[in-house]
Amino acid sequence: MDYPKFPAIGRRTLIKAGGALGAMQVASPFVVRALGDQPVKIGMVDPLTGSLSALAQTEVEGAKYAVAEINKKGGILGRPVQLLVEDSANDVGTGVQKTRKLIDRDHVDVIFGDVNSGIAYAMSQVTGEKKVFHIVPGGHTDPITGSACKWNVFRICNTTSMDAAAITPDLVKRFGKRWFFITPDYAYGHTLQEAFVKNLKKAGGEYEGDMLPIAATEFSATLIKARAYKPNVLLNNMGGLAQIDCMKQFVQFGMNKDMALGGALFELESIVAVPKEAQTGWWDMEWWWNQPNVPEVGKFVASFRKAVGKTPSARHWFGYVAVHSVRLAAAKAKSMLGPKLAVAMEDMELPPDVALQPGHVRYRKGDHELMANIFVGQVHPPQGNPDNVFTAQSLVPGERAAGSVADTGCHMTSPPTI
Repeated sequence: MDYPKFPAIGRRTLIKAGGALGAMQVASPFVVRALGDQPVKIGMVDPLTGSLSALAQTEVEGAKYAVAEINKKGGILGRPVQLLVEDSANDVGTGVQKTRKLIDRDHVDVIFGDVNSGIAYAMSQVTGEKKVFHIVPGGHTDPITGSACKWNVFRICNTTSMDAAAITPDLVKRFGKRWFFITPDYAYGHTLQEAFVKNLKKAGGEYEGDMLPIAATEFSATLIKARAYKPNVLLNNMGGLAQIDCMKQFVQFGMNKDMALGGALFELESIVAVPKEAQTGWWDMEWWWNQPNVPEVGKFVASFRKAVGKTPSARHWFGYVAVHSVRLAAAKAKSMLGPKLAVAMEDMELPPDVALQPGHVRYRKGDHELMANIFVGQVHPPQGNPDNVFTAQSLVPGERAAGSVADTGCHMTSPPTI
Protein backbone atom coordinates (compact mmCIF):
# COMPACT_ATOMS: atom_id res chain seq x y z
CA MET A 1 0.00 0.00 0.00
CA ASP A 2 1.19 3.53 -0.83
CA TYR A 3 1.43 5.27 2.53
CA PRO A 4 2.91 8.74 3.05
CA LYS A 5 6.70 8.58 3.18
CA PHE A 6 8.90 10.14 5.81
CA PRO A 7 11.76 12.21 4.41
CA ALA A 8 14.94 10.25 3.79
CA ILE A 9 17.03 9.84 6.95
CA GLY A 10 20.58 10.96 6.43
CA ARG A 11 23.70 8.95 7.34
CA ARG A 12 24.70 11.34 10.10
CA THR A 13 21.27 11.02 11.71
CA LEU A 14 21.47 7.23 11.53
CA ILE A 15 24.85 7.21 13.23
CA LYS A 16 23.58 9.54 15.91
CA ALA A 17 20.61 7.27 16.45
CA GLY A 18 22.86 4.36 17.18
CA GLY A 19 23.50 2.28 14.10
CA ALA A 20 21.85 0.34 11.36
CA LEU A 21 18.33 0.61 9.97
CA GLY A 22 17.49 -2.77 11.44
CA ALA A 23 18.25 -1.51 14.93
CA MET A 24 16.00 1.49 14.34
CA GLN A 25 13.09 -0.75 13.37
CA VAL A 26 13.42 -2.86 16.50
CA ALA A 27 14.17 -0.28 19.16
CA SER A 28 11.57 2.48 19.27
CA PRO A 29 13.80 4.95 21.21
CA PHE A 30 16.15 4.99 18.24
CA VAL A 31 13.23 5.73 15.89
CA VAL A 32 12.18 8.70 17.96
CA ARG A 33 15.72 10.06 18.07
CA ALA A 34 16.23 9.47 14.37
CA LEU A 35 13.03 11.22 13.37
CA GLY A 36 13.39 13.96 15.97
CA ASP A 37 15.35 16.21 13.63
CA GLN A 38 13.14 15.44 10.63
CA PRO A 39 10.23 17.87 10.27
CA VAL A 40 6.60 16.99 10.15
CA LYS A 41 5.75 18.38 6.72
CA ILE A 42 2.36 19.93 6.02
CA GLY A 43 1.59 20.87 2.43
CA MET A 44 -0.95 23.64 1.91
CA VAL A 45 -2.52 24.42 -1.48
CA ASP A 46 -4.58 27.62 -1.73
CA PRO A 47 -5.39 30.28 -4.37
CA LEU A 48 -2.85 32.90 -3.29
CA THR A 49 -3.54 34.75 -6.55
CA GLY A 50 -6.90 35.43 -8.15
CA SER A 51 -10.32 36.46 -6.89
CA LEU A 52 -10.16 34.38 -3.70
CA SER A 53 -6.61 35.40 -2.77
CA ALA A 54 -7.48 37.47 0.32
CA LEU A 55 -9.35 34.53 1.86
CA ALA A 56 -6.54 32.11 0.98
CA GLN A 57 -3.81 34.34 2.35
CA THR A 58 -5.55 34.64 5.71
CA GLU A 59 -5.93 30.86 5.94
CA VAL A 60 -2.18 30.56 5.37
CA GLU A 61 -1.49 33.24 8.00
CA GLY A 62 -3.58 31.31 10.52
CA ALA A 63 -1.70 28.11 9.75
CA LYS A 64 1.69 29.82 10.02
CA TYR A 65 0.72 31.31 13.38
CA ALA A 66 -0.23 27.86 14.66
CA VAL A 67 3.01 26.32 13.35
CA ALA A 68 5.08 28.94 15.19
CA GLU A 69 3.04 28.37 18.35
CA ILE A 70 3.47 24.59 18.19
CA ASN A 71 7.18 24.72 17.36
CA LYS A 72 7.81 26.88 20.43
CA LYS A 73 6.33 24.06 22.51
CA GLY A 74 8.32 21.21 20.96
CA GLY A 75 6.59 20.52 17.67
CA ILE A 76 4.50 17.46 16.83
CA LEU A 77 5.68 14.15 18.30
CA GLY A 78 8.90 15.93 19.23
CA ARG A 79 9.57 16.96 15.64
CA PRO A 80 9.56 20.50 14.21
CA VAL A 81 6.67 21.39 11.94
CA GLN A 82 7.30 22.74 8.45
CA LEU A 83 4.55 24.36 6.36
CA LEU A 84 5.04 24.16 2.57
CA VAL A 85 2.64 26.48 0.73
CA GLU A 86 1.72 26.27 -2.96
CA ASP A 87 -0.47 28.56 -5.07
CA SER A 88 -3.35 26.84 -6.86
CA ALA A 89 -3.98 30.11 -8.74
CA ASN A 90 -7.72 29.34 -8.44
CA ASP A 91 -7.30 26.66 -11.13
CA VAL A 92 -8.26 23.01 -10.71
CA GLY A 93 -5.45 21.62 -12.86
CA THR A 94 -2.84 23.69 -11.08
CA GLY A 95 -4.21 22.69 -7.69
CA VAL A 96 -4.00 19.00 -8.58
CA GLN A 97 -0.48 19.42 -9.97
CA LYS A 98 0.70 21.22 -6.81
CA THR A 99 -0.87 18.53 -4.61
CA ARG A 100 0.97 15.77 -6.47
CA LYS A 101 4.22 17.75 -6.24
CA LEU A 102 3.89 18.15 -2.47
CA ILE A 103 3.21 14.44 -2.01
CA ASP A 104 5.61 12.92 -4.55
CA ARG A 105 8.56 15.34 -4.39
CA ASP A 106 8.31 17.00 -1.00
CA HIS A 107 6.99 13.90 0.82
CA VAL A 108 4.55 15.82 2.99
CA ASP A 109 2.76 13.99 5.78
CA VAL A 110 -0.48 15.99 5.49
CA ILE A 111 -2.26 18.10 2.87
CA PHE A 112 -4.44 21.18 3.49
CA GLY A 113 -6.63 22.91 0.91
CA ASP A 114 -8.29 24.46 -1.04
CA VAL A 115 -10.46 27.57 -0.51
CA ASN A 116 -11.98 26.88 -3.93
CA SER A 117 -14.39 23.98 -3.38
CA GLY A 118 -13.89 22.57 -6.87
CA ILE A 119 -10.14 22.43 -6.33
CA ALA A 120 -10.56 20.92 -2.85
CA TYR A 121 -12.70 18.17 -4.34
CA ALA A 122 -10.15 17.47 -7.09
CA MET A 123 -7.34 17.43 -4.52
CA SER A 124 -9.25 14.84 -2.50
CA GLN A 125 -9.10 12.46 -5.46
CA VAL A 126 -5.30 12.70 -5.34
CA THR A 127 -4.95 12.42 -1.57
CA GLY A 128 -7.36 9.48 -1.56
CA GLU A 129 -5.31 7.71 -4.22
CA LYS A 130 -2.08 8.41 -2.33
CA LYS A 131 -3.55 7.61 1.12
CA VAL A 132 -2.46 10.98 2.50
CA PHE A 133 -4.29 12.62 5.39
CA HIS A 134 -6.17 15.66 4.05
CA ILE A 135 -7.85 18.55 5.86
CA VAL A 136 -10.05 20.98 3.92
CA PRO A 137 -9.94 24.18 5.99
CA GLY A 138 -12.23 26.37 3.88
CA GLY A 139 -13.80 24.67 0.84
CA HIS A 140 -17.54 24.40 1.48
CA THR A 141 -19.23 22.33 -1.24
CA ASP A 142 -21.34 19.53 0.28
CA PRO A 143 -19.97 16.39 -1.46
CA ILE A 144 -16.54 16.71 0.20
CA THR A 145 -18.05 15.39 3.45
CA GLY A 146 -21.20 14.12 1.75
CA SER A 147 -21.66 11.91 -1.27
CA ALA A 148 -17.92 11.99 -2.09
CA CYS A 149 -16.64 11.59 1.50
CA LYS A 150 -13.40 9.69 2.05
CA TRP A 151 -11.71 8.09 5.03
CA ASN A 152 -8.71 10.44 4.73
CA VAL A 153 -10.56 13.77 4.30
CA PHE A 154 -11.79 16.01 7.14
CA ARG A 155 -13.28 19.49 6.88
CA ILE A 156 -13.25 22.50 9.23
CA CYS A 157 -15.58 25.02 7.54
CA ASN A 158 -19.29 24.31 7.23
CA THR A 159 -21.00 22.62 4.35
CA THR A 160 -23.11 24.89 2.17
CA SER A 161 -26.18 23.08 3.51
CA MET A 162 -25.21 23.97 7.07
CA ASP A 163 -24.74 27.65 6.24
CA ALA A 164 -28.06 27.85 4.37
CA ALA A 165 -29.97 26.04 7.11
CA ALA A 166 -28.58 28.36 9.79
CA ILE A 167 -29.50 31.70 8.17
CA THR A 168 -32.68 30.97 6.19
CA PRO A 169 -35.12 31.23 9.15
CA ASP A 170 -33.77 34.67 10.08
CA LEU A 171 -33.97 36.00 6.51
CA VAL A 172 -37.54 34.75 6.07
CA LYS A 173 -38.67 36.06 9.45
CA ARG A 174 -37.08 39.49 9.12
CA PHE A 175 -37.54 40.30 5.44
CA GLY A 176 -39.81 37.90 3.57
CA LYS A 177 -39.86 34.95 1.20
CA ARG A 178 -39.15 36.53 -2.18
CA TRP A 179 -35.43 36.21 -2.92
CA PHE A 180 -32.97 36.94 -5.71
CA PHE A 181 -29.67 35.03 -5.88
CA ILE A 182 -26.36 36.19 -7.31
CA THR A 183 -24.31 33.01 -7.24
CA PRO A 184 -20.87 31.91 -8.50
CA ASP A 185 -21.04 29.28 -11.22
CA TYR A 186 -18.86 26.54 -9.67
CA ALA A 187 -19.16 23.77 -7.10
CA TYR A 188 -19.60 26.02 -4.04
CA GLY A 189 -22.24 28.21 -5.66
CA HIS A 190 -24.22 25.30 -7.06
CA THR A 191 -24.56 23.44 -3.76
CA LEU A 192 -25.14 26.66 -1.77
CA GLN A 193 -28.00 27.85 -3.97
CA GLU A 194 -29.53 24.36 -4.02
CA ALA A 195 -29.48 24.32 -0.22
CA PHE A 196 -31.03 27.78 0.03
CA VAL A 197 -33.75 26.92 -2.48
CA LYS A 198 -34.59 23.74 -0.56
CA ASN A 199 -34.99 25.71 2.69
CA LEU A 200 -36.85 28.58 1.03
CA LYS A 201 -39.37 26.26 -0.62
CA LYS A 202 -40.07 24.64 2.75
CA ALA A 203 -40.98 28.12 3.97
CA GLY A 204 -43.26 28.68 0.96
CA GLY A 205 -40.96 31.17 -0.76
CA GLU A 206 -40.08 32.00 -4.37
CA TYR A 207 -36.92 33.11 -6.13
CA GLU A 208 -35.03 34.14 -9.24
CA GLY A 209 -31.33 34.60 -9.79
CA ASP A 210 -28.23 34.54 -11.96
CA MET A 211 -25.14 32.37 -11.89
CA LEU A 212 -22.00 34.24 -12.87
CA PRO A 213 -18.30 33.38 -13.29
CA ILE A 214 -16.36 33.01 -10.05
CA ALA A 215 -14.16 36.00 -10.97
CA ALA A 216 -16.93 38.23 -12.34
CA THR A 217 -16.34 41.97 -12.06
CA GLU A 218 -19.39 43.45 -13.83
CA PHE A 219 -22.82 42.97 -12.26
CA SER A 220 -24.95 45.68 -13.93
CA ALA A 221 -27.18 43.39 -15.98
CA THR A 222 -27.82 41.08 -13.05
CA LEU A 223 -28.56 43.94 -10.66
CA ILE A 224 -31.02 45.44 -13.16
CA LYS A 225 -32.71 42.04 -13.36
CA ALA A 226 -32.80 41.83 -9.56
CA ARG A 227 -34.36 45.29 -9.22
CA ALA A 228 -37.08 44.38 -11.70
CA TYR A 229 -37.92 41.24 -9.72
CA LYS A 230 -38.49 43.34 -6.56
CA PRO A 231 -37.19 40.79 -4.04
CA ASN A 232 -37.39 41.13 -0.28
CA VAL A 233 -33.78 39.98 -0.04
CA LEU A 234 -30.82 39.90 -2.41
CA LEU A 235 -28.49 37.04 -1.56
CA ASN A 236 -24.95 37.79 -2.70
CA ASN A 237 -23.35 34.35 -2.75
CA MET A 238 -20.21 35.47 -4.57
CA GLY A 239 -16.90 35.29 -2.73
CA GLY A 240 -13.75 37.35 -2.40
CA LEU A 241 -13.16 40.14 -4.92
CA ALA A 242 -16.30 39.25 -6.89
CA GLN A 243 -18.50 39.71 -3.83
CA ILE A 244 -16.79 43.03 -3.04
CA ASP A 245 -17.34 44.31 -6.59
CA CYS A 246 -20.96 43.22 -6.50
CA MET A 247 -21.53 44.98 -3.18
CA LYS A 248 -19.99 48.20 -4.47
CA GLN A 249 -22.19 48.20 -7.57
CA PHE A 250 -25.26 47.33 -5.48
CA VAL A 251 -24.69 50.51 -3.46
CA GLN A 252 -23.90 52.62 -6.56
CA PHE A 253 -27.27 51.57 -8.02
CA GLY A 254 -28.98 52.70 -4.81
CA MET A 255 -30.46 49.25 -4.35
CA ASN A 256 -29.64 49.20 -0.63
CA LYS A 257 -32.75 51.41 -0.25
CA ASP A 258 -34.98 48.94 -2.12
CA MET A 259 -34.18 45.54 -0.62
CA ALA A 260 -32.36 43.79 2.20
CA LEU A 261 -29.02 42.06 1.83
CA GLY A 262 -28.16 38.69 3.23
CA GLY A 263 -26.81 35.25 2.59
CA ALA A 264 -24.44 32.59 3.77
CA LEU A 265 -21.06 34.30 4.06
CA PHE A 266 -19.91 37.92 4.12
CA GLU A 267 -16.46 37.46 5.59
CA LEU A 268 -14.40 39.95 7.56
CA GLU A 269 -11.89 40.31 4.72
CA SER A 270 -14.71 41.42 2.41
CA ILE A 271 -16.75 43.50 4.87
CA VAL A 272 -13.86 45.87 5.59
CA ALA A 273 -13.27 46.33 1.83
CA VAL A 274 -16.74 47.69 0.90
CA PRO A 275 -18.35 51.11 1.48
CA LYS A 276 -20.14 51.47 4.81
CA GLU A 277 -23.48 51.59 2.97
CA ALA A 278 -22.84 47.99 1.88
CA GLN A 279 -21.82 46.89 5.38
CA THR A 280 -25.27 45.58 6.09
CA GLY A 281 -27.49 42.53 6.02
CA TRP A 282 -27.90 39.28 7.91
CA TRP A 283 -25.26 36.62 7.44
CA ASP A 284 -23.46 33.61 8.88
CA MET A 285 -20.04 33.82 10.44
CA GLU A 286 -18.27 30.50 10.80
CA TRP A 287 -16.18 31.94 13.61
CA TRP A 288 -16.07 35.42 15.11
CA TRP A 289 -13.38 37.14 17.10
CA ASN A 290 -15.62 39.12 19.51
CA GLN A 291 -16.88 36.57 22.06
CA PRO A 292 -16.70 38.37 25.42
CA ASN A 293 -17.96 35.40 27.42
CA VAL A 294 -15.32 32.96 26.15
CA PRO A 295 -12.01 33.76 27.90
CA GLU A 296 -9.88 31.62 25.56
CA VAL A 297 -11.00 33.77 22.61
CA GLY A 298 -9.83 36.99 24.24
CA LYS A 299 -6.39 35.51 24.91
CA PHE A 300 -6.12 34.18 21.36
CA VAL A 301 -7.18 37.47 19.74
CA ALA A 302 -4.71 39.50 21.83
CA SER A 303 -1.84 37.11 21.07
CA PHE A 304 -2.69 36.92 17.37
CA ARG A 305 -2.89 40.70 17.01
CA LYS A 306 0.49 41.06 18.70
CA ALA A 307 2.13 38.46 16.46
CA VAL A 308 0.42 39.13 13.13
CA GLY A 309 -0.80 42.71 13.44
CA LYS A 310 -4.38 41.81 12.49
CA THR A 311 -7.67 40.87 14.07
CA PRO A 312 -8.19 37.16 13.31
CA SER A 313 -10.99 36.23 10.94
CA ALA A 314 -12.79 32.93 10.43
CA ARG A 315 -10.25 32.11 7.72
CA HIS A 316 -7.40 32.62 10.19
CA TRP A 317 -9.24 30.30 12.56
CA PHE A 318 -9.62 27.66 9.82
CA GLY A 319 -5.85 27.58 9.26
CA TYR A 320 -5.14 27.65 12.98
CA VAL A 321 -7.50 24.77 13.72
CA ALA A 322 -6.14 22.71 10.82
CA VAL A 323 -2.58 22.70 12.19
CA HIS A 324 -3.66 22.06 15.78
CA SER A 325 -5.94 19.25 14.63
CA VAL A 326 -2.89 17.51 13.14
CA ARG A 327 -1.06 17.99 16.44
CA LEU A 328 -3.93 16.59 18.48
CA ALA A 329 -4.53 13.63 16.18
CA ALA A 330 -0.82 12.77 16.05
CA ALA A 331 -0.56 12.83 19.84
CA LYS A 332 -3.55 10.51 20.07
CA ALA A 333 -2.35 8.18 17.28
CA LYS A 334 1.35 8.40 18.20
CA SER A 335 1.95 8.37 14.46
CA MET A 336 1.93 10.54 11.33
CA LEU A 337 0.60 7.78 9.07
CA GLY A 338 -2.58 8.84 7.29
CA PRO A 339 -4.80 5.89 8.32
CA LYS A 340 -3.81 6.25 11.98
CA LEU A 341 -4.40 10.01 11.96
CA ALA A 342 -7.84 9.46 10.42
CA VAL A 343 -8.89 6.99 13.13
CA ALA A 344 -7.64 9.39 15.81
CA MET A 345 -9.59 12.34 14.36
CA GLU A 346 -12.96 10.60 14.26
CA ASP A 347 -15.16 12.10 17.00
CA MET A 348 -12.11 13.99 18.33
CA GLU A 349 -13.23 17.02 20.33
CA LEU A 350 -11.22 20.22 20.11
CA PRO A 351 -10.01 21.64 23.45
CA PRO A 352 -11.31 25.11 24.39
CA ASP A 353 -8.09 26.89 23.40
CA VAL A 354 -8.42 25.51 19.85
CA ALA A 355 -12.22 25.44 19.46
CA LEU A 356 -12.39 29.07 20.64
CA GLN A 357 -16.16 29.04 21.10
CA PRO A 358 -18.76 27.63 23.49
CA GLY A 359 -19.90 24.04 23.55
CA HIS A 360 -18.46 20.79 22.29
CA VAL A 361 -16.76 21.03 18.89
CA ARG A 362 -15.86 17.67 17.34
CA TYR A 363 -15.12 16.02 14.01
CA ARG A 364 -18.19 13.87 13.48
CA LYS A 365 -17.21 10.26 12.85
CA GLY A 366 -19.82 9.52 10.20
CA ASP A 367 -18.81 12.21 7.70
CA HIS A 368 -15.65 13.90 9.14
CA GLU A 369 -17.35 17.32 9.27
CA LEU A 370 -16.40 19.64 12.15
CA MET A 371 -19.48 20.32 14.26
CA ALA A 372 -18.78 23.95 15.17
CA ASN A 373 -21.25 26.70 16.00
CA ILE A 374 -22.56 29.02 13.30
CA PHE A 375 -22.76 32.69 14.35
CA VAL A 376 -25.89 34.26 12.84
CA GLY A 377 -26.22 38.02 13.00
CA GLN A 378 -26.03 41.46 11.46
CA VAL A 379 -23.25 43.19 9.56
CA HIS A 380 -22.95 46.93 10.21
CA PRO A 381 -20.44 49.78 9.87
CA PRO A 382 -17.63 49.73 12.47
CA GLN A 383 -18.61 50.33 16.07
CA GLY A 384 -15.53 51.55 17.90
CA ASN A 385 -12.96 48.96 16.80
CA PRO A 386 -12.60 49.10 12.96
CA ASP A 387 -13.04 45.31 12.84
CA ASN A 388 -16.18 45.37 14.98
CA VAL A 389 -18.48 45.08 11.95
CA PHE A 390 -20.70 42.14 12.96
CA THR A 391 -22.96 41.43 15.91
CA ALA A 392 -23.96 37.85 16.51
CA GLN A 393 -27.59 37.47 17.48
CA SER A 394 -27.66 33.70 17.88
CA LEU A 395 -25.48 30.60 17.78
CA VAL A 396 -26.74 27.68 15.74
CA PRO A 397 -25.07 24.41 16.82
CA GLY A 398 -23.37 22.64 13.97
CA GLU A 399 -25.15 19.40 14.80
CA ARG A 400 -28.53 21.07 14.28
CA ALA A 401 -27.57 22.77 11.02
CA ALA A 402 -25.90 19.66 9.61
CA GLY A 403 -28.75 17.23 10.15
CA SER A 404 -27.96 13.52 10.29
CA VAL A 405 -25.08 11.76 8.57
CA ALA A 406 -27.67 9.93 6.48
CA ASP A 407 -28.90 13.30 5.18
CA THR A 408 -25.43 14.11 3.82
CA GLY A 409 -25.23 11.05 1.56
CA CYS A 410 -21.87 10.05 3.03
CA HIS A 411 -21.07 6.34 3.13
CA MET A 412 -17.72 6.32 4.86
CA THR A 413 -15.22 3.56 4.22
CA SER A 414 -12.74 2.49 6.88
CA PRO A 415 -9.07 3.46 6.60
CA PRO A 416 -6.77 0.74 5.26
CA THR A 417 -5.23 -1.42 7.94
CA ILE A 418 -1.55 -1.01 8.74
